[in-house]
Formats: sequence, C-alpha cells, structure tokens
Amino acid sequence: MNIDTDSELNQWLELLRSPDVNDRLVAVKALQHLGDEETIDALILALKDEHIAVQKIAISALWEIANPVAIPALIECLSSADRDVCNEAVSALNELITQDELLLLLDKLQSNNINLQLNILVLLRKIHDIQSLPYILPFLEAENPQLREAAVTTLRYINQLEKCPQALNLILDQEVIVRRAATLTLGNLKDTEVITKLAQALTNDSDWQVRRNAAISLAIHENSQAISALEIALSDKHWQVRKSAAQALQKIPDTQVMPRLIQALTDEYADVRKEAAIALGNLGHHDVINPLQQALDDPDKEVSIQAQRAIQKIQTDKIVSREK
Repeated sequence: MNIDTDSELNQWLELLRSPDVNDRLVAVKALQHLGDEETIDALILALKDEHIAVQKIAISALWEIANPVAIPALIECLSSADRDVCNEAVSALNELITQDELLLLLDKLQSNNINLQLNILVLLRKIHDIQSLPYILPFLEAENPQLREAAVTTLRYINQLEKCPQALNLILDQEVIVRRAATLTLGNLKDTEVITKLAQALTNDSDWQVRRNAAISLAIHENSQAISALEIALSDKHWQVRKSAAQALQKIPDTQVMPRLIQALTDEYADVRKEAAIALGNLGHHDVINPLQQALDDPDKEVSIQAQRAIQKIQTDKIVSREK
C-alpha cells in the first residue's frame, strides 16, 4: 500500500470511531470501495459497531475480499440478535468456510447462544464431515424445535452417514417443522425401520408436506415394501402428495397399483395425471394401453405427450421381449 492509500485508510479509521453513525457509514462504505486486504482489520472493527447497517456493510466488504483471516470474526456475527446480520454472515461464510474451520465451528457449536448454534448447524452442511456427527446428535433432542429441525436437516449433508437411530423418532415429533425435515432426512438413511416409518408418515401424518416428503423419500429408497402405502397415497386429499406418490411408483412398478394409477389419469391436477402416465408406462402391462390412449386427448399437452411415450414404451418393450 502506498503512502496516499495509507493516509486515506487512516482517515477512514478515524471516522469509524466517530460518535455520528453517518460518519461511520461513510467510512465503512469507503473501506468497502477500497476493497483492499489492508482494510480487513478496520472492517473487522466495524463488525462490532452498534449500528446494524455498519455491521452489514462490513460483512459484505469482507465477503468480497474473501480472505480467510476474517472467518473467526464473521463467525462471531452469527450470534447477533439481528436476523439480517446473521443471514449476511451465513451467506459470506458459506462461500469462505472450508474444512480448515471445522474445529472452530464445532467449538462454537457448544455455546449457549441459540442463534449461533442454528447458524453453525447450517454451515456444517457445507463441510459434510462425519467428524461433526457426535456434536450434532445432542441437538436432535434439544428443547428448541428449531434446533431439532436444523440438526436433523444437517444430517442429510454428512458424508458416509447411513444409519442414525436417534433421527428416526423425529418423524413423530410434535412440531411439524421437525417432522418435515426428518422425513426428508430418512430418505438418505438405511436403518431397518426407515421404510416402515416413512410409510406410516405417508398414510397417517396430518400435515400434507410431511406426507409429500415421505413419498419423496420412499422414491429414493425404491423399496417394494412401501407399495401399499404409496397406493393409498394416490388418493390423498392433497395433489402434491398424489403427485409424489405416483413419482415413487415409477421407481417400483407393481401391477397391484395399476387400477389406482389408471384412476389417477383422470385426476383434476395435470401434474398428477402426467406422473401417473409415466408410472403406467413403467408397468409395461398391456391392459393400461387403452386408458393411456384416452389420455392422448388430455387438455394438458404434457400429459398427452407422456401418455404417448408410455404407450410407445410398452409396445417397444413387448417387441423386444418377443425377439428374445
């Protein structure tokens, strides 16, 4: 940094100490404009300003400079009571954080500040490290439902995690936000009870988003034990559940569900009809060709396209089968 820039930096540092917030805003904006690594210390100082606007500009400036030396100071911002400051810091750290900061994050996770804990749980999703599992597990039983939801969501991002018995019961949590997150997480786990838990949630939970998430997770597992529950879900009162059930049945074709899928071709929602047509094509049964032909006249173009593709698939598969 040359002498002129040194002088300019000192000028803005002095202004950062002004009792007038307008002076401090001018100073932090000027430092952001400079965008030089020599401004990092001053910007870190601005993170502790009593005015939220000054803090947010300082976070943005440090984000743009992208020097990892600012990471510890940005992590401290995660404990802020102001949501905008937290969100800005999380956004910055999502790009700056690396495996090198794992131990620092795990240390901060043991604080008593809920905002900090929530944000650390989010950041751990970026690192994916199985080493963080013992630190996350206690939050699955936290009194605060937001912590339970954040923790069970983070499990989805942990590499090499196949089983987690502590997560299974969260699918029955009293708080719906926790059940929604847990249901999606179970899509990535391989505990022996997972299919049963997801099938029960699909058919019994009062929240349609939980039921939809259960269908989405069952599609990932592609387990035939879920067919009966998915068949019931084709008649769910909410169309997104019916749609997701049809998508799951595309992965595990079974003639048991053929009548319900044919019925779904007349669903009031085009998205459901389209997914049902695809599922019927995957069944490969000649008896579904007639209802699929009727679907060629569907008012929704995408439905008719998928019905045509399903018919062609069945006919092609039949020809290939004969040739063999």
